[in-house]
Amino acid sequence: MSAATEREAVQRSRLGAAVSLYVRYVEAVSRWVGRFAMYLIFPMGAILLYSTVMRVIFGYPINWIMEMSQFMLSAYYLLGGAYSMQLGAHVRMDLFYSMMSPRRRAITDSFTVLVVIFYLVVLFRAGVSSTEYSITYSQKNYTAWAPLLWPIKAIMTFGIFLMLLQTIATFFRNVAEARGKSLA
Repeated sequence: MSAATEREAVQRSRLGAAVSLYVRYVEAVSRWVGRFAMYLIFPMGAILLYSTVMRVIFGYPINWIMEMSQFMLSAYYLLGGAYSMQLGAHVRMDLFYSMMSPRRRAITDSFTVLVVIFYLVVLFRAGVSSTEYSITYSQKNYTAWAPLLWPIKAIMTFGIFLMLLQTIATFFRNVAEARGKSLA
């Protein structure tokens, strides 16, 4: 084996190790954040139950309940999006996909995930811009409660960023599977 070929093999193995490490860490973070997000359903349910009790039993409507539950729902699905993608629990059009071989699916997924990456990059840039704006100008919602918007915008932007990282990890997994290899 020539020295140049040996160097290429070493570089490929280093790249493979770096990609494998990236996928492992991103998936660990996605799993941890996703499992945390799963439990947001309980405080959201408690808030809505509190609102119902206050309105029905005591006749006292609370104006912040709907907004707070909407904020929590947004955090719930945006923080859980990366974990959902990792588990393959997202919606897929299965007209021809189920008839493909696993290798063909991986090749198809490798191309389609590039569109998702592009979309998430655009969404993330807009999220960062919107969060910066809301922090700079202390943006508040135009309601009676008038909460600051930067906390939920920051959470949403973080969820989009995590989804972007998980999508890139999914791309690496698909490319490895299309090549007949596995990322451990």
